[in-house]
Amino acid sequence: MTKRVQVLLDEEEREAFRKLAEQQGLSLSAWLREAGRARLAASRSGGIRNVEELRRFFLEIDEQEQGTEPDWEQHRDVIQRSISSGGTST
Repeated sequence: MTKRVQVLLDEEEREAFRKLAEQQGLSLSAWLREAGRARLAASRSGGIRNVEELRRFFLEIDEQEQGTEPDWEQHRDVIQRSISSGGTST
């Protein structure tokens, strides 16, 4: 069952929201629902709030990944070959 909710916005804010919604192919109502759901999901996930949680996050990611990261010399060689080949920046 759905319920209707009234949201009070000033005209400038409403127009900014409406333009973003239109760019994404959504109605203003759908865009607001999506924004609300994203905020709700973010609040439930908790996010990373301190250094210890950040360290734990990177340890978990390291455990999920396989292989090794190329060292800086390999990255630099790839960049240099790209520059030497005359490629553009785009």
